[in-house]
Amino acid sequence: MTTIPQPYRRPGELYCQGCSLHSACMTRALSQGALEAFDEIIQQPQPLKRGQALVQQGQPFRSLYLVRTGSFKQVVRQAGRQDEQVVHFFLPSEAVGLEAIGETHCPASVVALETSFVCELPFEAFEALAQRHESLRGELMRSMSRELRGDQRQFCLLSGRTAEQRLAGFLLGLSQRFHLRGYSRYRFQLAMSRADIGSHLGLALETVSRVMGRFQRQGLIRVAGRELTIRSLEGLEALGEDP
Repeated sequence: MTTIPQPYRRPGELYCQGCSLHSACMTRALSQGALEAFDEIIQQPQPLKRGQALVQQGQPFRSLYLVRTGSFKQVVRQAGRQDEQVVHFFLPSEAVGLEAIGETHCPASVVALETSFVCELPFEAFEALAQRHESLRGELMRSMSRELRGDQRQFCLLSGRTAEQRLAGFLLGLSQRFHLRGYSRYRFQLAMSRADIGSHLGLALETVSRVMGRFQRQGLIRVAGRELTIRSLEGLEALGEDP
């Protein structure tokens, strides 16, 4: 996942307009006036290191975040269990915290998978801004709709699917998400570990490793370190289909 250095902002220059992800972000449809107002509420925290939590499960909900660079995993710890369930991965331009709107506390933790940078949006200021600018309110609704569709796809991916179908569907989903953000759909970094992928897909670590190895032998993918290359998109699509 390409790391983009934190931008230097000249006097009068907007963060959003100078961002390479502006066309894929929540701000893409905003008018100039709304964009200027949006820029004023952005808080710029320091980059997070790999393993550092952006949000802790149970903490009061106060902000949304837009991923500027890097990636994150969202994990839930259930009472009485020591292990954590990986429920989502966030990529550049995606909004973190939508599921907590309307709640008083965050339902899950969000942890950096690599050195990452986010734009923080204090929710009270964001909500007030959305009430004044219809374009921002509409984009928030669209972002929440995409989140719901993603949850539905995840449910379908796990329901009655083989390990091969689950992993193929996961890789195809990542490919599409990177493509929508202007990155290559055939070559990208897997910042998440195979254990994280297994937790997300309901598979054992050994199963993920075995299926990845099988995909490589079949010429569908090539893995070098954390870099994954899709060699046959059609082959993965055929695997991901229902029998």
